[in-house]
Amino acid sequence: MLQSLSGLLLAPLLLAQGRYVRRVTPRLAEPAGERSGACGAGPLLRLLIIGDSAAAGAGVMHQADALSGQLAARLSGHFTLSWRLLAQSGLDTPALLQRIEDSDTEDFDAVLVCVGVNDVTGGIGARAWMSCVARLVALLRKKFAAPRVLLSCVPPMHAFASLPQPLRWYLGSRAQRFNQLLGQWSQAQPGVTLVAGELPLHDDMLAVDGFHPGALAYGIWAEEVATVLRQPWVAARGCRPGN
Repeated sequence: MLQSLSGLLLAPLLLAQGRYVRRVTPRLAEPAGERSGACGAGPLLRLLIIGDSAAAGAGVMHQADALSGQLAARLSGHFTLSWRLLAQSGLDTPALLQRIEDSDTEDFDAVLVCVGVNDVTGGIGARAWMSCVARLVALLRKKFAAPRVLLSCVPPMHAFASLPQPLRWYLGSRAQRFNQLLGQWSQAQPGVTLVAGELPLHDDMLAVDGFHPGALAYGIWAEEVATVLRQPWVAARGCRPGN
C-alpha cells in the first residue's frame, strides 16, 4: 500500500529519473559465442537457460565468461551436459512466455529461468507478474517435459548505486516484493527451486554500466546454480556424478 501510494506521489520524479538513467546508461551488447553445446562426461543432463539480458550474458565480451559458459564449465565435470541458451535483452516475463510458446518442442531435464528486472521497471503489478511466472513454469513443463525448474530471484535493485534516489528505493521495493511472492509460491511447487543469487555488488563484480553482472559475478551465480543442480538432480536419478 505504502509503495503504491509513494509511487503515485513520486510518479513525475520517478519518470524523469527513469528517462535519465536510460539516456546515460551504456547499452551493452550481448556477448559473442555459442548458445548451445555439449560437453563433459557422466550421466546426461539436458539444460535450458532462458531469460533476459543477464541470462544472455550482457556485461561480458564472450559467452564463456557469461552465465551459460561458466555454468557449463562447472557442470561438465559431473555430467554429460547438453545445454541451450534462449535469452534476449529487454525481455519481460510476458515476452518470454511468447518466445517459449513460439519455440520448438524439446525435452530438457532442467530449466534455469532468469527474468524479472524488466517487469520491475515496467508497469506490471507483483501479483500479475507472479501469475505470469506460474504460467511460464506450467508451459516449461508442458513444452519441454522439464521435471526441474530453477527460478533466479530478481536482483537487489535497492543496492544498485547506478540508480539515483528515490528511483533506487522504489525499484528496490518492487523487486523485494516480487521476490517475496516468488519465494512463497516456489515453496509450494514440486520440482521448483528458488536460486537466491545473492551477488556482492562491488564495482569489480559489475559490468561497466553498473547494472549488469561482470565475469566474477557470473561465476558466483554459476557456482550457486551448479550446486543446486548437482546433488538434488543426482539423488533424484539414483546415481552419482561421473558414474
